[in-house]
Amino acid sequence: MDLTPKQALKLFEGDGGAYYIWSSSDAPALGEAKVGAGKLVLQPHGFALPHYADSSKLGYVLQGDDGLVGMVFPNTSEEVVIKLKKGDVIPIPLGSVSWWFNNGGSNSEELVVVFLGETTRAYIPGQFTYFFVAGTQSLLGGFSTEFVSKAYNITKDEADKITKSQTGVLIIKLGEDEKTKIPKPSENSTRKLVRNITCKTTTLTEKEFPFLKQAGLSASLTKLEANAISSPIYTTDATVQVVYVAGGRGQIQIVGLNGQLVLDTEVKSGDLLVVPSFFMVAKLAGGNGLECFSVITSSQPVLEDLAGKTSALGALSPEILQIALNITPELQDLLSSRIRKI
Repeated sequence: MDLTPKQALKLFEGDGGAYYIWSSSDAPALGEAKVGAGKLVLQPHGFALPHYADSSKLGYVLQGDDGLVGMVFPNTSEEVVIKLKKGDVIPIPLGSVSWWFNNGGSNSEELVVVFLGETTRAYIPGQFTYFFVAGTQSLLGGFSTEFVSKAYNITKDEADKITKSQTGVLIIKLGEDEKTKIPKPSENSTRKLVRNITCKTTTLTEKEFPFLKQAGLSASLTKLEANAISSPIYTTDATVQVVYVAGGRGQIQIVGLNGQLVLDTEVKSGDLLVVPSFFMVAKLAGGNGLECFSVITSSQPVLEDLAGKTSALGALSPEILQIALNITPELQDLLSSRIRKI
């Protein structure tokens, strides 16, 4: 499996913003692990048309403090509008209809959101496929005028206007008059459906963030200071990790079957890589630090590491450590004491 980090490819760009993807043809590991990724960039007043996808995913706001997202969840008839800012994590359950908007003024910064998720039921393993309900690629517009007019009990002229008036594709830019029509966010919905993660190391599972259960995913943010290292981590429940380098530079190593070092590479902001089931990963920051956002394909993952007070290595008895590692009692004492201090 080629685990080489990959940068995103631009799929669409317009006045309102752009959308980037990681293609499974360019990064086969995504398809093999059945995970996917994409990145949305919205200019001020940029509006991503309502759509749904064939995959569950988590959105992580990399930049911008004036984002809005509206969602209609499956089997509901209510739109919820949520405010987004840098550091926010928002789950998007399978089949949810959503729209995204940069509510900032003309001189505000871009709203940038990276999406990571699973693609076990996707049309293309390793990629998200979107289905639009408005715009030139809308599903509604694909039906004949006769079908639309009968479905909504309207005239054919009215049906034409409904399906053909919006000539935008994927992302459009709203004028001032249109911007004022955007619904206001609900503080209650925002508190319930969004979590902000800004700590050096944060893990969000279903326990800390119950809404993650609907997406079947969990999230982790690791911020390393200059030249710091994260302890080797692995999952014990056959889940997969998708890692996005959100900032800085560093080195990542992954060890897999038969203790083989399968990846030893420098990474930079914008890189994406996959950590297969049961493989162990460690991160080393460069001179300016390293920030990584990861999504795990379970809302209740079982994570283990080989350092720290809860590590499996630290739990082994001194005698077993000495025998297993073939080391002296003195070196075992040193190792155990260092593990407990991490």
